[in-house]
Amino acid sequence: MYEVCGEKELKIILALDSGDSISGVARKIDENRETIRRSVNRLEKAGYVAYNDGLQLLDQTLRDIGIKFLAAATATSPPSIPEAYVLPQFAGMDYAFTAIDAVYVWTRGGYQVAREPDDYPLFIAVHESDLNAWTTFFDQFGIPTAEDRQPADSLDGAIQVVLEPQAEIEAEMVDGRPVIPLQDTVAFANEYYATFESALDMLGRMYDQVDTDADYRMGPA
Repeated sequence: MYEVCGEKELKIILALDSGDSISGVARKIDENRETIRRSVNRLEKAGYVAYNDGLQLLDQTLRDIGIKFLAAATATSPPSIPEAYVLPQFAGMDYAFTAIDAVYVWTRGGYQVAREPDDYPLFIAVHESDLNAWTTFFDQFGIPTAEDRQPADSLDGAIQVVLEPQAEIEAEMVDGRPVIPLQDTVAFANEYYATFESALDMLGRMYDQVDTDADYRMGPA
């Protein structure tokens, strides 16, 4: 019974959507595929998941219990920044990284701006109808939410989530993370060109479909 109660197994149970592949789950929770394959095999042997047109969680109550466990653990071990990026996968609601995080995701972590370890907002687009549910979800982990970035000195912790309510969410998957489309990300970066000039240059080099006039060069050190 206890042999399948490890960290990786809990992450799989919380992140798994019906029909997911092992690779897909691994990307969602930012883990090695082979490690997740072994964990899935243990969960399957224990009767918690099954292969049937992809992976299936056989008892949804396990997810509810897992969330409660994580929420309780937050009191002694608050989420780190990397863990905060994974947490939305456990909510069971549609979302997409947007704004600064859209640039961060599309550049595959290559461009980071306007954030520090002690002042780290995450930017997430959510359905308007789910706004309160997202606030409740993050409250469980002691992470404040708002529709605008809050001053760091008004918060108890470093992490906050800025929720952008939308009537519809169009998302693409990049390294297991849902993110607003590339062209929307480029449009955002162009709107704040002075801040994202180097990011636009990076995106133009990474993706053929990006048409940008940015040509950023780092000067000598």
